[in-house]
Amino acid sequence: MRAFLPRPETGRVFTARRLVRNTDVTPAGRLRFDALARYLQLAAEDDLADAGWDEPYGWLLRKIAVTVRGFPRLGTRVELATFCSGTGPRWAERTTTVAGPDGDLVQATAVWAAISLADGRPVALGPEFHRWYGAAAQGRVASVRLSHPRPPADADGRAWPVRASDLDPAGHVNNAVHWAAVEDVLAGLDWLPGGAELEYHREILPGCEPRLVAAGEPGQVMIWLLDGTQRLASARLLP
Repeated sequence: MRAFLPRPETGRVFTARRLVRNTDVTPAGRLRFDALARYLQLAAEDDLADAGWDEPYGWLLRKIAVTVRGFPRLGTRVELATFCSGTGPRWAERTTTVAGPDGDLVQATAVWAAISLADGRPVALGPEFHRWYGAAAQGRVASVRLSHPRPPADADGRAWPVRASDLDPAGHVNNAVHWAAVEDVLAGLDWLPGGAELEYHREILPGCEPRLVAAGEPGQVMIWLLDGTQRLASARLLP
């Protein structure tokens, strides 16, 4: 299990609060990963709105790693503390810690690439970004590299249909929806992960017909969403 990164002593840290509701949990009352992903998105959006910064570009999520000490439960009031924990030339890392009444429970670290709103090409972060968020990063360099292996050559899997409600204003499947595929696999396991990673390889667009493939390996479970032979997303679950 990865150690939790502490809040920076200087720089911007934004906090938000959520109540874990019955639409966010499994039948057993555990906060689902897809609901957690929505919490993270909302905290990031609220952070930008609170800062009052009119961003000149958009963001493309490349990967996210989640470390779990304990899962929030139905009815828990949680606090999310989010800050910039690293930068690169054209990308930035955001770390968000979810805490309950008895302490920190979950920490998620996500790497986002800055892209032009006009053509979707990568763009430099620029001085205004660093003015708002650079101090919290404390000089840490974030990596945008993806590292998950390809699926087995004989991978078959099953259909994992895209629903109209999965699409967001950008016209593709929302980043949180990919975690619903992880929950489908988790429902068939007899253990819960202490760590989970998700890498985004290609956008899932309307008309796409993904297949869900899972493979148990020593000490981990790998999950892929595939379109033909192309990887759309991949996930790794660790005990």
